[in-house]
Amino acid sequence: MTAIPLSFPNRSGQMLDGILEVGTAPIRAWAVFAHCFTCDKTSLAAVRVSRALAARGIGVLRFDFTGLGKSEGQFGHGLSHDAEDLADAVNAMESSDRPVQLLIGHSFGGAAALAAASSLEGVKAVAVIGTPFDPEHVFGHLDGPVPDNAAIGSAPVNIGGRPFSLSPGFVTDIRSQNPGPRIAALGKALLVLHSPLDATVSIDHATKIFAAARHPKSFISLDRADHLLRRAEDADYVAASISAWSSRFFEVAAPDPFVAGDGVRVRETGMGRFQVLVETPTTRFLADEPGDVGGLDSGPTPFELVSAGLGACTAMTCRLYAERKGWPLARTTVEVTHTGRTPASRETFARRISFEGELDALQRSRLLEIANKCPVHRSLTESADVTTELVPSRAAEEPKIGEHADAGPIDAMGQSAQVQHAGTLA
Repeated sequence: MTAIPLSFPNRSGQMLDGILEVGTAPIRAWAVFAHCFTCDKTSLAAVRVSRALAARGIGVLRFDFTGLGKSEGQFGHGLSHDAEDLADAVNAMESSDRPVQLLIGHSFGGAAALAAASSLEGVKAVAVIGTPFDPEHVFGHLDGPVPDNAAIGSAPVNIGGRPFSLSPGFVTDIRSQNPGPRIAALGKALLVLHSPLDATVSIDHATKIFAAARHPKSFISLDRADHLLRRAEDADYVAASISAWSSRFFEVAAPDPFVAGDGVRVRETGMGRFQVLVETPTTRFLADEPGDVGGLDSGPTPFELVSAGLGACTAMTCRLYAERKGWPLARTTVEVTHTGRTPASRETFARRISFEGELDALQRSRLLEIANKCPVHRSLTESADVTTELVPSRAAEEPKIGEHADAGPIDAMGQSAQVQHAGTLA
């Protein structure tokens, strides 16, 4: 799992702080997570649900609303302002070539998602967790009577025992909301997730949201979960449910087939500094570098791939030879480690081979000799020619890897870091 910092300005010019959660698999869709009232992007629900979705191939931006967490500005402008922040987050994702198709809102963040979604053309689905139907529900969490607008901004209010300064106009904005018609006109697929035991926002709110919405709509009961999803298994269940439900609404471009005989194709994904997608005629997977040299640690390194090729070829060659001889070789296991060259030594691939089966000492010795004659071994030790040809770019006709991955570099490595496989650059 990788957390990538992503800050962006809201429409007032204040910087909002976010974190983009991505997993190790190619991303099939992007989402934005809106946290609960007076929470921030580090809440248990925001972190756990975002990471669990990222592990399932949905990259998620979780961010702090204005005036909360590490975001600039004054908190408490009202639902309208939160909806604008959410739309600004979606626009920031799109400007970095990460089109958002899914909004996820927790508690009051769900109300913001419902308020913002209809104006966001690219969003196909909305999932709300423990969300109040009526935004005035937040008044029930103020310690004391609801202040009038004249008092707001001049003195803090207490919410759950914590002091907050609300912006002028907060009460008016909350009271001006009309959720029923807005939910009915949402125009997006809607998933309502709510616990019948939620003591903060009662299940009646979920009923009202669901009744106001038009199809396609779905409801999932969260059984024993609490409002904040404190149990990890509840957050994982929410993520699994959202992932399965939302996948039918995503517009995912089918990867272009790669057919090139015995060749492979390697393309940068734009995620992190080194991540690439490796494609063969039969499979696709990621390769990368470790985090300590600026990679995302999302796949094998180039030399691990070379080591894997040597190990695989060794096992296959021994298998063919044993079958030709009729020997009872049950299984071959090959472990390969790579050591880079130094001023005093050459590049080294060290193999450790074990043969299972009823083999005598002479047969094992002969199989060891055969291992040293596998084609990849011979290519590494007897040298091979590498030819290079410059061809026209196919970027205009190929889809982005990971569904519109970020093309901008993320300089996590720094100027002095070195990557062993890079070689000498002139």
